[in-house]
Amino acid sequence: MPDVTEQCLCRLAEVPDTGALTVALSDGKSVILIRQKDQQHAYSNVCPHAGRRLDWAPGKFLIKRGVMTCAAHGASFDVADGTCLGGPCRGEGLQTVPIRVVDDVVWLD
Repeated sequence: MPDVTEQCLCRLAEVPDTGALTVALSDGKSVILIRQKDQQHAYSNVCPHAGRRLDWAPGKFLIKRGVMTCAAHGASFDVADGTCLGGPCRGEGLQTVPIRVVDDVVWLD
């Protein structure tokens, strides 16, 4: 069972399949949780191009066919590993946030 000092992010069912959910951390930062069937990914909600949030509205992301696009500048990222696929991200990928799932609950690792 996770240590009680770790931060519970959400229940896995709250993350839509092939979609994303934004969670605020206790330090005020925002994390994007992405679920693709039985794979979960978490990234800092910051575009490496200009340091802006990736969502076009709070918690709303442009995700299609496994690619997330920054609403501000059009940089595109592979949701499976955060790799920059195109646009002004200049080869910089998304910053991974370590998570783990225990009993269908997503925890910050």
